[in-house]
Amino acid sequence: MIPCLFKYLFGFDCLGCGFQRSLFLLFQGEFLAAFKMYPALYSTLFFFGFCVFYFFDKSKKYKKLIWNLAFLNLFFVVFGYYLKHFYF
Repeated sequence: MIPCLFKYLFGFDCLGCGFQRSLFLLFQGEFLAAFKMYPALYSTLFFFGFCVFYFFDKSKKYKKLIWNLAFLNLFFVVFGYYLKHFYF
């Protein structure tokens, strides 16, 4: 796994810490463990998937939808950070 430079420099987790391990758990079929490791995993993958779809299909105007999905994903990342550090 690639170490987190932010955690190395500042001593605490960044908003993306746990994504690699969570993705690895998802590939192993451990869906709940992946969610507990990084609660925003599924929204992040959906957002990245939609961005890839937009990259290949530029005939339609998805720009506003992509921004809305980005803000929704940001909400899930921040809320997931809170869940991971203060609830689980």
